[in-house]
Amino acid sequence: MGIGIVVVEPGALSPAVLERLGDIVVTAYEAVGALEGDDDYVPELRDVARRVREAVVFAALDEESGRALGCVTYVPGPENAWAEHLREGEASIRMLAVDPAARGRGVGTALAEACLARARIDGRRAVFLHSLPVMADAQRIYDRLGFRRVPERDWIFPGFLLMGFVLDLA
Repeated sequence: MGIGIVVVEPGALSPAVLERLGDIVVTAYEAVGALEGDDDYVPELRDVARRVREAVVFAALDEESGRALGCVTYVPGPENAWAEHLREGEASIRMLAVDPAARGRGVGTALAEACLARARIDGRRAVFLHSLPVMADAQRIYDRLGFRRVPERDWIFPGFLLMGFVLDLA
């Protein structure tokens, strides 16, 4: 079964599909223990429709069935409402999530690669992201794609750590 990656334009997907994508994000985060003690983040993770309006969302769809497999938010630069700790010339990857039932099919890699391709088209010099320590599978993808750990850009909150990673495109 093939995977199709699409940019989700406002109005292009039904509210039911956007809701399904939001469910996938929450489920994926719950599956790795990334939401423990952070229920306040759930509505933000679930609100894919808002991210479609304010940033760029790529969705992974099963080419045979059209079923949603996952999504990711691409933040084009530091001026975007979804930017966190971006520097000039950087884009960001946020909220990469794959339906646990679709893991192992290359969905996460395809979504990350879509963001990298877009960053190159946008003329970005680097792509930055944060990841929780429990997101080891995602970090293996980032490592294979050439991201490097940048601890000086970690974001430390009471009770948890967001680890910084960057991929230089220039």
